[in-house]
Amino acid sequence: MGMRNAGLQALLRKPFFTGRDAKDYGIDSSRLSYYVNKGVLERVARGVYRNPQAANDAPMEWQDLLEETQAIPDGTICLISALNYYGMTVEVQRKFWIAIPHSAGALKRPNAKIIRMRNFDLGRVPLNVGPYRTFIFDQERCVIDAFRYLSRESAVRILKEYLKTTKERKPDLPKLGKYAEALRVEIAPYIEALT
Repeated sequence: MGMRNAGLQALLRKPFFTGRDAKDYGIDSSRLSYYVNKGVLERVARGVYRNPQAANDAPMEWQDLLEETQAIPDGTICLISALNYYGMTVEVQRKFWIAIPHSAGALKRPNAKIIRMRNFDLGRVPLNVGPYRTFIFDQERCVIDAFRYLSRESAVRILKEYLKTTKERKPDLPKLGKYAEALRVEIAPYIEALT
């Protein structure tokens, strides 16, 4: 019992943890259910738990997306969700766009559009928002992926937005070109037309 309590205390110090994390501490799914019923834990998504007493200072509009990524092994915010985060699209996300490695098995979640991607580590960067620690593709990867997964019209609009210099963002054309080459996307004609 002491070991289980020590494991629970360690998990309660984390902002979020998965059922797999709990199992590593010797806490099985029936015990997790018990703790949820007692109010010791809160189940925020399938397989994702948190301490209900923990402060959550992440912006409200991102909490659901960030919680969803916690439930997906290697889940990485991509495409429309990432572009919304960066302020590069006005497209409404009806589902959260989350990438997983191409080698991962098929995965379905009701609130997420899961995309299996090759070159998974290219442009994948950590993202810390409030208590959440997850991953997101950088802006250049999102622009290139827009040409791979979205309509041509949407991709050109996103590229046009990316090419605007703002206080928060300066286009990195060499990096964009490197990603385009790695992902086999012919983007140079679009850049020439827009600059």
